[in-house]
Amino acid sequence: MYEQGVIRPPSEAQSLLIRVTRNCPWNQCIFCPAYKGVKFSRRTVEEVKKDIDNMEKEYASYKGMIRSAFLQDADSLVLKTSDILEIINYTKGKFPGLDRITTYARATTLKRKSVEELKELYSAGLTRIHVGMESGSANVLKMIRKGITPEDIVEGGKKVVEAGMSLSEYIMPGVGGKTMSSENAIETARLLNQIKPDFIRVRTFAMHPKSPMRKLVESGTFVTMNDIEIVEEIRLLVANLDEMHTYFSCGDFSLNLLMQVDGYLDEKKPYMLSELDKFLSLTPDQQKIYALLRRSSYMQYPIEAVQNEEVMKKILPEIEKLERDDPDGFHKYIEMLKSYQLPQPQTDDWK
Repeated sequence: MYEQGVIRPPSEAQSLLIRVTRNCPWNQCIFCPAYKGVKFSRRTVEEVKKDIDNMEKEYASYKGMIRSAFLQDADSLVLKTSDILEIINYTKGKFPGLDRITTYARATTLKRKSVEELKELYSAGLTRIHVGMESGSANVLKMIRKGITPEDIVEGGKKVVEAGMSLSEYIMPGVGGKTMSSENAIETARLLNQIKPDFIRVRTFAMHPKSPMRKLVESGTFVTMNDIEIVEEIRLLVANLDEMHTYFSCGDFSLNLLMQVDGYLDEKKPYMLSELDKFLSLTPDQQKIYALLRRSSYMQYPIEAVQNEEVMKKILPEIEKLERDDPDGFHKYIEMLKSYQLPQPQTDDWK
């Protein structure tokens, strides 16, 4: 038997999952349910090696075909660099077909590592770092209790790039609410333009029903954004990003409404802006129909689908039902559908 954590990036769906730490060392973000109710701990190198031995036995018949591994959980680089190196080298010895090893890391942890340490990890086989940036706005980061600053994000990110590693920065349109929407977009773009990561991965904000952010909504401090408003924010973000050789990715995460907004910024930025504009130019009813189509399944739909009269006739009555007793009933229903895709906290007392 061996341990595995609760989440991994979608791009690591086929990867060997090796748990080197348990849960998240920060775990105070009020938007993230993944590790709530559990404590953080470091695993020893010997514990991890035993897991790797057990994985080798389980996958013995096709271990040579395994090409990638992901080190879990939320911030594996909090371990000593020497321990990570030992784990990487042991893993490669047991799974000789590996050509990619990746992990999550927090900006503050990357900031504490030297470029030389990161280069050493890269040479050993750690090829990509996934970082939850969420926002470039100091005000948004403080509100969501992220525990990092814009300066941490830039310094940590630049170190990864300098070390030669692939860098994925995760951003969260909508997490600043209506009040800070423009600030969230512009400041996030400003930081990304400085870092120039290999990937910008979009993770549209959805609020878990148990999140402490509900109290901010009740107090009026946080005003949630609907799908149309979040598309407007993404449009502002993309417009402010440089045309750099960075892959802007909406297509790997189903909470993103317009998954086709996807591609290298130096090649497809005009196309992505045109797709965003195409959606924003729809009538309000058409926008709602498209949102309901997308949120009711994992399928992607061309924006033109809502211009089909049969589709309009079939779906519009359903929207009218949702709004019959509450003018905001449709958007509340969409928010509920989005929340179903979030991880579940391991506690009923998330504060």
